[in-house]
Amino acid sequence: MSVPPPDRATLGSLLRLTPYVRPHRWVLLAGGSAALGGTLAGLTIPLVTRAIVDGPIARGELAALPWLVLGVVALGTCEALLTFLRRRLVARPSTAIEATMRADLFAHLQRLPVAFHDAWASGQLLSRATTDLTTIRWFVAFSGIFLVVNVLTVAVGIGVLLWLSVWLGLVIAVTAVPLLVLTLTLERRFSVAARRAQDQAGDLATVVEESALGIRVLKSLGRGRRLTARFVADARGLRGTELAKVRLIAALWAVLVLLPEGAIAVVLGLGAYGVADGSLTIGTLVAAVTVMTYLYWPVASLGWLLAQASEAAAATRRYWEVRDVPPAIVDPDDPVPLPRPVRGALELRDVRFRHPGSDREVLRGVDLAVRPGETMALVGATGSGKTTLTALVTRLEDVTGGAVLLDGVDVRRLRLAELRTAVATAFEDSVLISASVRENVTLGLPGGTDDSRVWEALRVASADGFVAALPWGLDTRIGEQGMSLSGGQRQRLALARAVVAHPPVLVLDDPLSALDVHTEAEVEAALRRVLGGVTALVVAHRPSTVQLADRVALLDGGRITAVGTHSELLARHPEYRRLLTSLESDDQREEVGA
Repeated sequence: MSVPPPDRATLGSLLRLTPYVRPHRWVLLAGGSAALGGTLAGLTIPLVTRAIVDGPIARGELAALPWLVLGVVALGTCEALLTFLRRRLVARPSTAIEATMRADLFAHLQRLPVAFHDAWASGQLLSRATTDLTTIRWFVAFSGIFLVVNVLTVAVGIGVLLWLSVWLGLVIAVTAVPLLVLTLTLERRFSVAARRAQDQAGDLATVVEESALGIRVLKSLGRGRRLTARFVADARGLRGTELAKVRLIAALWAVLVLLPEGAIAVVLGLGAYGVADGSLTIGTLVAAVTVMTYLYWPVASLGWLLAQASEAAAATRRYWEVRDVPPAIVDPDDPVPLPRPVRGALELRDVRFRHPGSDREVLRGVDLAVRPGETMALVGATGSGKTTLTALVTRLEDVTGGAVLLDGVDVRRLRLAELRTAVATAFEDSVLISASVRENVTLGLPGGTDDSRVWEALRVASADGFVAALPWGLDTRIGEQGMSLSGGQRQRLALARAVVAHPPVLVLDDPLSALDVHTEAEVEAALRRVLGGVTALVVAHRPSTVQLADRVALLDGGRITAVGTHSELLARHPEYRRLLTSLESDDQREEVGA
């Protein structure tokens, strides 16, 4: 009944939990001590049983019997109280560790660049923040403690057996070798299966999330059966891996049950001979068998506890796979404050950009200056880099060459919070959260704002009418991704969110793309008032959007090839005329389709 040590890779992964465990180490140590005290109290009962058998029973000295029986009752009571205390002690720190790790993971995800989120499936991130951390909490609260406690219990139990009889102790030593080898072999295989299952669970979560978010598209295209078939295939794959885990656990349990049972049989045989020839008392034999019976659960549970440790180690590795990704875009070491008041002068100097791992430059030496209070429209063919360029202004991506300056300061020298307070963005894909209208509009304001400013922003975006008609007005929850609203309504709320803080600089990525002709005219009129007082960089996919601008910049082949007013470019630049003609044709097709 030897104790198999955890796999080295498993132990190394679990040691990475140390920074989170350290603040709670004394409480967890107290909980572990309580668990150990309870098991040792139970392990003492066989010694009292020996005293009862060899004393009052063998010699007929019944006077001591009540006290020995009371001793057994006291030890049993102590074991129960210490078990209760262990549960009370470890509950709070284990849940605190889980909550802290989850908060750190979420905060880290917010710091990681957009490119990271583009590359990672959301279901994988979700499973790491939920299921994996639950596995880690269970290990810290229960299986980790009892892995140590049961190891110590088995060690003490072997010592007691050796003290009772050297020969009986040697039986345990002989049993130890095959038990150790087989357990380590099965545990390593289980560790691989556990990691595969966790990855498959993350893939399955991704399928569920994508199908839920894209349910309208799936229904309209009639792709429900195909996605169901994919889900069923993934679910069957996960089921197969879970069954493989069960087979390994079953084999591990069989080993941990069979060998100790065999050891008990050998101890009974040797003990019977010892009692027969007078070298062993009946009380000693009873105590030895009782000790081995008591050790049955600590030994048999080692397989399950090692499996739990393997799963926790795999969960820890998956957690740190994300946490170890360094944020590519961070605050500078020596930040420079923006000059006050912020004028909003925006300049791009020889800006270059290529995506990580790619040799192709999306932007190749872009030079552009937007004067304070000026609205600059950015036009270009699909794939010319317009959205990428706007992402560089707020450092959603960082330039790979050149610089973006705000009021003469390189944006990379500004604190991210200060930069993103000065520059507000409304994206083409209007992302809303499952919250009230008020919370969505004030999402970018740390302290929130009063309702009058919210309604002002809604009026600017021509969203006040439909918001007022909602059942609870600003307090109406709009559902996940705002899918209870139309595309135009979602875009108008996103626009209101961008203007509510009155930022000095606005970056609008095709702010009118999801609006019908009537609503577009209303928003355009409101935008003219707003854009008159701020610096704005507007990505334009519609001719009507271009006409909101003071000047227009044409982006072609990763460079700015022309800058001027709309009328100037129409008169002097053939490529601009061709692009506008194409945009008008697309716009007309959209209206006909609508």
